[in-house]
Amino acid sequence: MAKYTRGTVTAFAPFDARADAEALRKAMKGMGTDEETVLKILTTRNNAQRQEIASAFKTLFGRDLVDDLKSELTGKFETLMVSLMRPAYIFDAHALKHAIKGAGTNEKVLTEILASRTPSEVQNIKQVYQQEYEANLEDKITGETSGHFQRLLVVLLQANRDPDAGVDEALVEQDAQVLFRAGELKWGTDEEKFITILGTRSVSHLRRVFDKYMTISGFQIEETIERETSGDLEKLLLAVVKCVRSVPAYFAETLHYSMKGAGTDDDTLIRIMVSRSEVDLLDIRREFRKNFAKSLYQMIQKDTSGDYRKALLLLCGGDDE
Repeated sequence: MAKYTRGTVTAFAPFDARADAEALRKAMKGMGTDEETVLKILTTRNNAQRQEIASAFKTLFGRDLVDDLKSELTGKFETLMVSLMRPAYIFDAHALKHAIKGAGTNEKVLTEILASRTPSEVQNIKQVYQQEYEANLEDKITGETSGHFQRLLVVLLQANRDPDAGVDEALVEQDAQVLFRAGELKWGTDEEKFITILGTRSVSHLRRVFDKYMTISGFQIEETIERETSGDLEKLLLAVVKCVRSVPAYFAETLHYSMKGAGTDDDTLIRIMVSRSEVDLLDIRREFRKNFAKSLYQMIQKDTSGDYRKALLLLCGGDDE
């Protein structure tokens, strides 16, 4: 597992799991709840520390911390606090399980997670899914999806992307030509070529292919994908391209769209803020400021309210204005 150091949430020191457990019990005991204490503790401890607090909570009071949070809190604030308590290793597997559960599939979640995670992270998600849910993630996903969208998801689930080694310029040229012929130069589109090349080549190779593609065709690869494909496949191909270019920029854009316009996509906002808070949220903030002329902090402040807002702003960890 790569050691990430660009998160906004790091280990809290000096840390005392029992003291935190006692403070949380006091905050939720009796009439009314002291939400301020709950959100301050849970947003400023890292995930490993939150697990220690949950274990101390059970030891001291014989109560389940997550159950107590669910019964004492409500709405989006509850969802956020419960998400923070989910052990980091299970977070993605849990999100995918819920994306393919029940009526309708949440393609947005499948796209976001499988386009942005590294091959080793995807391998890990598959193992955890099997252990926790006694089911094969690939079987579950193929049962709920179809067509070229399904094919690309399966390719990404193999987690066999070429490792980043030296870039072979001849293969770069060849791939760029193949994509050009499969899209712009063809009546109809050969989606399979896009799926194979975008799903299996190394990140450094693909970055060169995108440059070469621009030289050959006069188009950004994203423009071609938008013109030549549609629906869920288009969204997944674009997500893969954006993550190849820059994962933090991809998340900055996804966060921006979760809050832009009327209404907020709170599920996406919560999922990204929690899942990236110990990974690369500082980089996401920088990309956000660069690309959207306002800070992530300001956008959250404008778009949310109450304890939910306070907690998100603490996770965000600062303003970049």
